[in-house]
Amino acid sequence: MIKTILLDIDGTLTNDKKVITPKTKEALLAAQEKGVRLALASGRPDMGLYKWAKELEMDTHHGIFICYNGAKVVDCESGEELFSQSLSRDEARAVLTHLKQFEITPIIARGEYMHTTNVFGCTIDYKGAPFNVVEYESRGNNYILCEHKDLAEWVDFPVEKILTAASPEYLRANYEEMQKPFKDGLSCMFTGDFYFEYTAQGVNKAKAIEAAYTKLGITKEEMIAYGDAENDLPMLTYVGCGVAMGNAVDAVKAAADEVTLDNNSDGIAVSLEKHGLI
Repeated sequence: MIKTILLDIDGTLTNDKKVITPKTKEALLAAQEKGVRLALASGRPDMGLYKWAKELEMDTHHGIFICYNGAKVVDCESGEELFSQSLSRDEARAVLTHLKQFEITPIIARGEYMHTTNVFGCTIDYKGAPFNVVEYESRGNNYILCEHKDLAEWVDFPVEKILTAASPEYLRANYEEMQKPFKDGLSCMFTGDFYFEYTAQGVNKAKAIEAAYTKLGITKEEMIAYGDAENDLPMLTYVGCGVAMGNAVDAVKAAADEVTLDNNSDGIAVSLEKHGLI
């Protein structure tokens, strides 16, 4: 019996216009009325998840946030932190110092602020048009922007993750050198074609899900999860039923138990109906 539905957001819960389609929203609300709990499992911080949680009424149905790609888990109803695994201050400073030699924009979220080195920077050519990643990230997650000349000097606390942004071409050409000193000590990965991030060693969505749901008495066999990208792989292979979206990358489709329709075609709703959850 499925007790929890785990949902990646970008490319999964939302369509290409970054909205939840009416049919998918209706299906998820109906599943909650049957007593099934929802969890948003994303690389986004908790600040960036409340918008979706409110739309899906998760705050009144015991919803859960798996944030920062698994570095933190929060009960979205009570605000209680159920799990946390951060980079140490020294690890964060080492990463930020190393990144100074690359043409990237480093980003750190803290409270209601998004900290970076240039609040007007990081406009890239993306799919043939100018695209400001700092504006996109701050507006999408409801952040107030804060600028620092040197993030490495400023950081004096543990950090859930360090996000870097640049053009997809630049990141693909340079990510191996960007991660080289930390490859065996931290988790370093793409979470989008213009995002490359650093989290504590071993952080992933599956580890966070196991830690949080063990406390809640829900087993992995009682979970169904939906995703589209490589950072969803640990989650999809951990749960009882891992479902790849039709728009998922090939590696995710190959590892998943099932493949549903894409994020523009209500793939989640179709799958939930198939599994008798609506």
